[in-house]
Amino acid sequence: MIGANDFYKVMCAMVPLYFAMVVAYGSVKWWKIFSPEQCSGINRFVALFAVPVLSFHFISQNNPYQMDTKFILADTLSKILVLALLSFWAICKGQLDWLITLFSVSTLPNTLVMGIPLLNAMYGDFTQSLMVQLVVLQCIIWYTLLLFLFEYRAATILIKNQFPGNVAAAITKFEIDNDVISLDGRSPLCTESEVDGNGRIQVRIRRSTSSAAESAFSSSIGITPRASNLSNAEIFSVHTPLQEFHHIANGDIPFGYGDLGVGFRAASPQLSGGYASSDAYSLQPTPRASNFNEMDMTTVTTTGNTPMWVMSPVAGKVFRGQPSPSSKTAWESPGKTCLNGERQGYRDDVGEKEISFRDISNFPVQGGGADSENTNIIKQEMPSALVMLRLITVMVGRKLSRNPNTYSSILGLLWSLISFKWNVGMPSLVKYSVKIISDAGLGMAMFSLGLFMALQPRIIACGTKMAGIGMGIRFISGPLVMSAASIVIGLKGVRLHTAIVQAALPQGIVPFVFAREYGLHSDILSTGVIFGMLVSLPVTLLYYILLGL
Repeated sequence: MIGANDFYKVMCAMVPLYFAMVVAYGSVKWWKIFSPEQCSGINRFVALFAVPVLSFHFISQNNPYQMDTKFILADTLSKILVLALLSFWAICKGQLDWLITLFSVSTLPNTLVMGIPLLNAMYGDFTQSLMVQLVVLQCIIWYTLLLFLFEYRAATILIKNQFPGNVAAAITKFEIDNDVISLDGRSPLCTESEVDGNGRIQVRIRRSTSSAAESAFSSSIGITPRASNLSNAEIFSVHTPLQEFHHIANGDIPFGYGDLGVGFRAASPQLSGGYASSDAYSLQPTPRASNFNEMDMTTVTTTGNTPMWVMSPVAGKVFRGQPSPSSKTAWESPGKTCLNGERQGYRDDVGEKEISFRDISNFPVQGGGADSENTNIIKQEMPSALVMLRLITVMVGRKLSRNPNTYSSILGLLWSLISFKWNVGMPSLVKYSVKIISDAGLGMAMFSLGLFMALQPRIIACGTKMAGIGMGIRFISGPLVMSAASIVIGLKGVRLHTAIVQAALPQGIVPFVFAREYGLHSDILSTGVIFGMLVSLPVTLLYYILLGL
């Protein structure tokens, strides 16, 4: 039976965390202490030092030779069950986007920041070891799988837009330049293709800005940066928060579309706030002024009746077609087809603008002459599974190699294997160096969440209906699936209660970071982080009380 003393212990563990979050929220929203740029600096410290060192601290102290096999199997089974059901649905309905989002919402809780202190207060010190084991699995297996799905989606979008129809089936090799870290669309990319005598295509993917000086683009268009001609707005890089695009200064910019990631930020301090897509717990640059060559920005309205010019990357032919509603622009390029911003031979009758392909579906391509009116949908084909696997594996590896949490988790696990195998203690100099930052890590992580909340235009960014569905999946479906998996595995007593309560924790930060970077339902994941933090405390307390009856 849960007594008043037990309830007080839980509140003592949780109130300080929420206090840090509220103070951060008020320092931006009410007291105007921190500017958006200062918030970004704080968040970068959390991403690069506080959270990775906190992860290393907990993982290095956990004994990997005393893993709770049943608890881990129950958690793994619940995730596999959800993934299998969603995969079957996605195959039948062709809904890869929703597979990724629903898997993130339902199975990946905030175990490190919220789980360890909350469950430690509820059920005792032994739960810290259980939570650390889940953190290790999340970092090494489940976040890697999630990143793999995001990169696969990004690769299919790139191929569909650069190699429409059955052209992609002839691709046998992708060569990726070393400075291409991801296909998430935040950095402008360019594809170059070569065809051998047997019709096989080799594709090179490079950053379009890396060789702008030697391209035809530089010879036909001046490259001297200058002020934007947009009234009361500055052009920033694609790290600028996407929610701001619809609220810029004196009206909507006509090409500020959803998750496309076009980098516009209002010059007004009231409108320029927000986090970079990857500043929360991942190693990416701080938002800064764009270094892309700026063009005269003419008003462009890409409605369903506006023609779009696309170059066939292999045949070198130009087709005139009607864009799908999610397609916003295209290029005509004699020899190179660029993605996300580089203009080479850009058509004057379409208009000039910088835009990023981050969430573009395949568009219909017309056959025949430029004046043809009949649109024929060409079935999209893809490269072989082995070619796609190689491409995505390379991109996932590069992405993980830039994430400090990858190194902290691996180093923490290696140290724990060594120290508990041979009973080796951590040197005092290293121990206290880690401790001084890890002690601040938990509070700084919650402080960073408060800053993030304050800089969002709305707490419920995706709308009340979608927020309600997301909260139901997070706080009801997740614990129910975890309960079923735990009972099947044979968990009982306090460990069963721990498994259920941890499944009802708020949504993790990393899935939101990925969704933001890859332009997929970031409003839903943002609501899950912010609103989920507010709802999670009463929900987890309710589960705690009901399970204790």
